[in-house]
Amino acid sequence: MRSATITRQTAETDISVTINLDGTGSYDNQTGIGFFDHMLDQLARHSLIDMTIRAKGDLHIDDHHTVEDTGIALGQALAQALGDKRGIVRYGSCLLPMDDALVRTALDLSARPFLIWNVDLPTAKIGTFDTELVREFFTAFATQGGITLHVDMLHGFNSHHIAEATFKSVARALRQAVETDPRKADAIPSTKGAL
Repeated sequence: MRSATITRQTAETDISVTINLDGTGSYDNQTGIGFFDHMLDQLARHSLIDMTIRAKGDLHIDDHHTVEDTGIALGQALAQALGDKRGIVRYGSCLLPMDDALVRTALDLSARPFLIWNVDLPTAKIGTFDTELVREFFTAFATQGGITLHVDMLHGFNSHHIAEATFKSVARALRQAVETDPRKADAIPSTKGAL
């Protein structure tokens, strides 16, 4: 089973992440940040990666440390669950519409982290959630997960729809990339022989 549990404890946060890449998209995410939990639920459901996250952070300051450190821990869990990446498809992409929003994601589980982020969230907040934290989450997730991640917003004017389309688009691309390739299930998906 391709699964992992990561715990991350700092002076600012205490986080536990458990994932199963071969799941059904079940989720139980509790970070203390309602909108962020909603986005993590979307990430699990649409990637079919089972996900349980518990995060306690310094929310009396703001949500930044909790969101960023959750991204770090989730990326580490993904990298651990993938192991040597033998047999995975490796690449994934998704063009995802959600009402006014249209978001395109392309990713490579390359072990070479890089984020290209062309997403404009037109409001500073969604409820009480700082919209700039969407990028912070994906920066941490891509860096620790070893993901080359390109995310482009093609259309959109509602911040909630854009953010949610982003999480769903990344999830669907991730679902493709972590799948076992039935034609090469015994091989590392690289001419280098390692990722």
